[in-house]
Amino acid sequence: MNDEKVLVAYFSPHGSTKEAAVKIADAVEGDLYEILPENPYTEKDLDYKDKNSRTSVEMNDPNCRPALGGAPLNLNQYDVIYLGFPIWWGREPSIIDSFLDAYDWKGKFILPFYTSGGMSSQRTAERLQNLVGREARVMEGRRVGGEVSEDDLKIWFDEISANDDTAGEAGADASIL
Repeated sequence: MNDEKVLVAYFSPHGSTKEAAVKIADAVEGDLYEILPENPYTEKDLDYKDKNSRTSVEMNDPNCRPALGGAPLNLNQYDVIYLGFPIWWGREPSIIDSFLDAYDWKGKFILPFYTSGGMSSQRTAERLQNLVGREARVMEGRRVGGEVSEDDLKIWFDEISANDDTAGEAGADASIL
C-alpha cells in the first residue's frame, strides 16, 4: 500500500475520534476529511439514555440516512481509506451509512477504526462491506483511542501489511469477513 493515495475520513462528535484520525493521518501521510452531518449534533441529540434523542431515533432505524454536510469529497483520487467513527449501539453511526451510500467505493481498500467506551463492534466490518459492495475491500475494524500511541499504530500497520500480502488488490477477495 506504499504508493497509494491515502484518505483518513472520520466522524467525531466529541473529539476523541478526531484525535486518533489526526495521528493516523500523520503516520500514513494521508489526507484528512471530516464527515459532517448537515445538522450538527447537540449534546441533547447525543444523549443515548434518552430513547427520544436524535441519535437514539436514528440508530433504531437501520434505514436512517442523516443528510451530509461539509464539502463534497473527490473519492476517486484515493486508493486506501481509513474510516473512523465512534461505536454507537454496537455499530457505526447512521451518518457513516450516509457517507458510504454517497460514494462509489469500487476498488477501494477500507480500514475502519473506531472509538468506544467499551462497546463491541461485532459485525461492523460486515455491515460496512454490505454498504460499499463487494468490489471494495473492508478490513476488520480496530478500536483506538485519542491516546493511541505510535507503537499501537505500528502494530496495526504491521498487521495490515501482513494481511495485504494475502489480500491482493482491493476487492479481489472480500470473503475473509
